[in-house]
Amino acid sequence: MELSIGEMALIAIAIVVLFGPDKLPQIARDLGAGVRKMRGAVEDIKTEIMKETDNPVSEIKREIEKVKDAAKDFNPMKNIEENILKEQPSETELPKVKPADDETYEGPVSR
Repeated sequence: MELSIGEMALIAIAIVVLFGPDKLPQIARDLGAGVRKMRGAVEDIKTEIMKETDNPVSEIKREIEKVKDAAKDFNPMKNIEENILKEQPSETELPKVKPADDETYEGPVSR
């Protein structure tokens, strides 16, 4: 909403006629205080909206940090080493004989 110079002059003349020149400074102060209060209220609303919209972002950031922490402790080589150690036969176990080395192995029988 834009006012031209002529429209502003007409409004100023109407205010002077209605309220008199003595009350004009008080009206201007009251109008300025009202505008400041409105701006403050709008700024408070903006701040609250930003806080509410920031919460999902901060939750996502926390989840990302949890994943990063879990990834720091993850060592895939540790699992592989443990599996290799489990698969190695102990000294009391007999080694497995390959079918090619076993002379008694006859293979699958087909009928």
